Amino acid sequence: MGFKFEKRKRQVVLLERQDIILWRRNYLRKTRNLRQENAPIYYLDESWVNEGHSETRVWQDTTIKSSYEASSSNLTVGLTAPKGKGRRLIITHIGSKEGFVPDAADIFIGKKSGDYHEEMDGNHFETWFETIMPKLKPQSIIVMDNAPYHSVKKEKIPTSSWKKSAIQEWLSQKKVAWNQDLIKIELLQKVNEVKHLYDGYKVEEIAKKFGHKILRLPPYHCELNPIEMIWSQVKGYVARGNKTFKLNEIKELVIKGIENVSTQNWANYINHVIKKEKEMWEIDGLIDEIWENQNFIISVNSDSSDSYSEIMSANDL
Repeated sequence: MGFKFEKRKRQVVLLERQDIILWRRNYLRKTRNLRQENAPIYYLDESWVNEGHSETRVWQDTTIKSSYEASSSNLTVGLTAPKGKGRRLIITHIGSKEGFVPDAADIFIGKKSGDYHEEMDGNHFETWFETIMPKLKPQSIIVMDNAPYHSVKKEKIPTSSWKKSAIQEWLSQKKVAWNQDLIKIELLQKVNEVKHLYDGYKVEEIAKKFGHKILRLPPYHCELNPIEMIWSQVKGYVARGNKTFKLNEIKELVIKGIENVSTQNWANYINHVIKKEKEMWEIDGLIDEIWENQNFIISVNSDSSDSYSEIMSANDL
């Protein structure tokens, strides 16, 4: 996690990773420019709903102390929520200030009990993603996070873990000349010289084919995606309406909850995000002033610059 147990120094401050700061600044600058250009911006995300999803606080008759007493008084304790969370639906959708894109929702039943991100794979997501491309306005910007299924590479690029023979074969396929006397690090150097030609993401290629571009959210910044608040609204609707704890009825509630999200809801949530973006921009400036006026010594390992250079190339609009 990046922590070390060491002797505390006199001047101590908890600093954000520099690569995250740079990513955020790049993202905020781009979104500001895109809005000034009136570019169509769409927000994409996934969520889930369990069949046991229901309200946790309800009105109860405190004078009734047991189910037996309720039965004796010709009352009912109602349906009991299932133990555990039960099965779940995985939902993917996309929308803009004009609302959800019509007929774009992808809803399926999950089969695993772990993190819902494990339910989605690159092939499933890419198939759905391609079907919605024609539904977007021309030259749209699609905001998404960096989930693994959003980030499947066009093809695998050789790394130091590859066998030397596999690297040689890859270079030959790309018509890159190499000699038998080259050792592995020399072969990898040749890979580095051309990998920018092949190191893209599949979803970006799909978007490009339809004239669209992808803008990646900075890591740990889900609050910059207004669809997160929309999921909360949809789930609230499901929780209030869930009386049977049956998955087929949960799906109907999800669909109805999505239909109930208005254009005004979207506009309000996007305006909330715009305020957040402005706050973050200003806070970064204030922190920069503090750094300028203090004698902080910041030690950054080499990984930060490397990761940021990769981010910038992948996130370049």
